[in-house]
Amino acid sequence: MRALYLAFLNSWRGLVHGARTERAIRLELLLAAVGLPAAMMLGTGLWVRVALLASLILMLAAEFLNTAIEKLCDHLHPDRHVRIGVVKDLASAGAFFAQVLAALVWLAAVIDRF
Repeated sequence: MRALYLAFLNSWRGLVHGARTERAIRLELLLAAVGLPAAMMLGTGLWVRVALLASLILMLAAEFLNTAIEKLCDHLHPDRHVRIGVVKDLASAGAFFAQVLAALVWLAAVIDRF
């Protein structure tokens, strides 16, 4: 149980650090905060609501991973480097596609609702 608690604390510290230092994470946390009640109102059934919330969680997870990769790259190679730039661009593309997925899920829910 202690290991689970310590793992939670590590995750909490990462969440707080990301929210304090990264604009994109703050924006996506705001979207999630607005999206939670919106999903409850927009979703026509349990699985639609789950899909709406899961898409927001996936988007946040991708953004945190993107941020972690960028920070690691900056730590390993602080100067501008072509190959490091490619790694950062690939991570950014992953976050972008998570955002596209979330947009598709929300669009489908809106179309289904109305």
